[in-house]
Amino acid sequence: MTDSSERNVVNKGILMGRFENRVCVVTGGGSGIGKATVKLFAKEGCKVVVGDVDDPGGVSAAQAIKTDGGQAIFVHTDVTKPGDAQRLIESCLEQFGRLDILANIAGVFSAGSVVATSEDVWDRVMSINLKGMYLCSKYAIPVMVQQGGGAIVNLASVSGLVAAADEAAYDASKGAVIMLTKSMALDFGKDKIRVNCVCPGNTHTPMIDRVLEKYANLPPETTLQNLANKNAVLKRLIRPEEVASVVAFLASDESSAATGGVYMVDGGWTVI
Repeated sequence: MTDSSERNVVNKGILMGRFENRVCVVTGGGSGIGKATVKLFAKEGCKVVVGDVDDPGGVSAAQAIKTDGGQAIFVHTDVTKPGDAQRLIESCLEQFGRLDILANIAGVFSAGSVVATSEDVWDRVMSINLKGMYLCSKYAIPVMVQQGGGAIVNLASVSGLVAAADEAAYDASKGAVIMLTKSMALDFGKDKIRVNCVCPGNTHTPMIDRVLEKYANLPPETTLQNLANKNAVLKRLIRPEEVASVVAFLASDESSAATGGVYMVDGGWTVI
């Protein structure tokens, strides 16, 4: 039996660890938390399928993995379209022959009360944040059932548990993700498929940078600090890599007894 130093062999930056010989699909893998997630999965030996509507970001994320000696492909994916979601899973099977992990990371933010939010914006937020998870899971789960099990991790948000002013569509979508996670865990536990969700607090991603554009009249550092202070105990923005590490834990055998769970990575936002 090899010791840990022999088992965790580094080859061009790829650590053969928890996910050796496993295959994952990550939506929203071209930037932010999704990009950090694909990087971590690949580092620990996983073969990665990067799904994203952002072609340059997705191609770059997959290429970086291959440059480091890993295996990855990019599949252009609009998670709101059934054909794209189905093609994402089919491409995974064609390239790698199996699917062990689905990380539903793709998401979008929108500000506004129910009065201020247009119907088009409401539908877009719900389609990307919620329907996209439904569609990708719909096509991934039968594959996992046939294989004898798998793991799904959905990205929700602290906003799914604690409402904020002027975030009606976003808060509603993330609250629905939490309940979708629990429902899926109940329905497919018998098939040895574990389903959990992660609820980040304010995380410094390109999405946050886009939100800051709404507050152009304020000093950027002040706005950033206001967002950081909502993570009430740590009082700092969370790094995408910190969220990715929890996603990886929930996808790994280390969390083999965890399903239907809601895991906060919120800097203490919900403590107070």
